[in-house]
Amino acid sequence: MAKALSEMIADDILSMINVEKRFKHGDKLPNENDFSKELNINRATLREAIRILTTNGVLEIKRGKGTFVREKTDVVEDTDISSMAQNSVDIKDLYEMRIIIEPEAAFLATQRATDTEFSHIIELGKILEQKLLANTERTKIEQDFHKAIAKATHNKYMNQIVPILFQAIYIAVEATDKNEALRHETIRDHRLIMDFMKQRDAEGAMNAMRLHILHAMRIMENSVNIDE
Repeated sequence: MAKALSEMIADDILSMINVEKRFKHGDKLPNENDFSKELNINRATLREAIRILTTNGVLEIKRGKGTFVREKTDVVEDTDISSMAQNSVDIKDLYEMRIIIEPEAAFLATQRATDTEFSHIIELGKILEQKLLANTERTKIEQDFHKAIAKATHNKYMNQIVPILFQAIYIAVEATDKNEALRHETIRDHRLIMDFMKQRDAEGAMNAMRLHILHAMRIMENSVNIDE
């Protein structure tokens, strides 16, 4: 059963806390008007998402002050998987994780993404392409693109794996920043992934993502010594 928009927004906010580390425990969320505009939703949907997170002990509303991330939550953050992202991990192993996980994620996302999730993935892909063409800072948007695909699998454990993938994405971004030909190859890869997703061709999206990661592995091998 597809998630309601408010549930997806609740997932987005939870990811901002646990994955992106944008909000720390005790931090205040942006005001309702600004936050709803940023998330491109109406205020009623935002309120419902906040209600979901408040009920689950992630957020708390302080009357007259605003909405805050609780100082302590019951959300599992320090699992064996997520804690791996904080450690020094072999680069080759990171890319092996990507090639194991992300093609299947693209397959499932193509099958399961809601229209809203699908539109979000395509929009992020377009923004990412613009940044690649202009060779401007794109680490966050690159991570957001892959995170949106992972979230659209509707697999509840995927957000715990995403921080590991972010490390490998950061390495690839650094490498392609220095090489125009590699940037254009990345653009072609992303276009291919999105083209298959637009057609709801799960098999094609999976193979396109696999090709993209194989290209990223080659970039990585040319940029760093993977045996170090």
